[in-house]
Amino acid sequence: MDYYHDKKMQELFELLKQPKTLDEIDLSVNFIKNLLLKIIATYGSIQVNRIHEITGLHVDILEECLKEMEKDELCAPTGGGFLFPSVTYTIKKQGRKQADKLLRENPYMGMAPVSYDRYFEIMGRQLEGRFPIRIPQEVIDKAFSDVVGNESAKKTLIEGAIGGKGLFIYGPPGTGKTFITSKMSDLLPPLVIPRYVEFSEQVIQFYDPDFHRACPEQPEDPRWVKIYAPFVFTGSELTSEKLETRFDPNKGVYETSPIIKANGGVLLIDDLGRQKEDHNALLNRLIVPLENKKDMIYVKGSPIIVHTHFIPAFSTNLDITIMDEAHLRRAPLHVHLEKPSVDEIVEVFKRNLESMGEEYDPEVLERFAKVYRPMTEGGEGLQPTFAHARDIAQIAQAVRIRKGEDRLTLETMEEALQQHVLIALQRRFTPMLFERIIRKKV
Repeated sequence: MDYYHDKKMQELFELLKQPKTLDEIDLSVNFIKNLLLKIIATYGSIQVNRIHEITGLHVDILEECLKEMEKDELCAPTGGGFLFPSVTYTIKKQGRKQADKLLRENPYMGMAPVSYDRYFEIMGRQLEGRFPIRIPQEVIDKAFSDVVGNESAKKTLIEGAIGGKGLFIYGPPGTGKTFITSKMSDLLPPLVIPRYVEFSEQVIQFYDPDFHRACPEQPEDPRWVKIYAPFVFTGSELTSEKLETRFDPNKGVYETSPIIKANGGVLLIDDLGRQKEDHNALLNRLIVPLENKKDMIYVKGSPIIVHTHFIPAFSTNLDITIMDEAHLRRAPLHVHLEKPSVDEIVEVFKRNLESMGEEYDPEVLERFAKVYRPMTEGGEGLQPTFAHARDIAQIAQAVRIRKGEDRLTLETMEEALQQHVLIALQRRFTPMLFERIIRKKV
């Protein structure tokens, strides 16, 4: 679909052809040689083709550098076939001494980074004029295919994605705030990011597989990766420190914060107001990157500017008034999620069972629904939440497996309901509440 690989992205791929000579690459010769030396020293002996796999550097560039390193008595070929990729290199005494010093200063060995200037240029090309966007209906349908109900919330998320506007989402626990907010990034077009960036001989890690999903088509230069718009979330564990870029001495890289990882996508601050640190201090830290779409980080004490072009989303079970006006201006849209209906929670329960490959007797769904129907209709009157639908489906599956059954039966369902802590507590206290109401009426 053109939406995922439009003309702008195709032009970008043309710019990201793999460099084949030292004149074409955006890194210094010295940086490349130091990277190769650390790798050879660590492995002892290593084939050129393996170095290519580790660094992503073209074999012709490796040949240029390794031949020069041979002349400098840093490494030497010890065997291999006729083709250069099959040649094995080993470290020499002088190379070992130099590599030990380099490894003490910076142990990074991995994919070659891109230069900071190249990163800033390529990201700027992609983010300029990113909003407003036209989202094809098939993209919208796919994004919300597994969302039950919440039609008003869907409209707001679509409008936020079109205009790049932040939002505040609130409502009772278990209404699916995090789940539905995660769908917003699926509405946004993909982008290309560097895996690593080099600045003043230091390496900054941008690609994080925990939050970044690679697209099927990739640039020729493996130092870059095309990703779907990211959805980055952080919750009650968030601190001001975690919003900063920090150096990891074990990996030898600067690890970027959620602010930078969310670039081009959505950053969700979940459970706002439940952090140990004052939530206003955390929100104040976000004002500059939200306002300028850029942030400043420090690499060995030197300040550099990075792109932070994300859509902010704030979620809470508390009252919306915990945010002051200055923060609400950065998230002008709001979504209030109501408690789901019985029919909606039954549909989610059914979908959970089917996604897990569970076969079940027809009366299982009716038994689940009865838990949440009002007492006046013969039900138990428990408060429905989408979280219940997921948890009970998983508990029921576990009970079925323990009993050695092939499908979920009504009896198995009863056992699963008895095991769920919230249902057990509600069952314990709801009859008492019901009895008080009856007594008042009498």
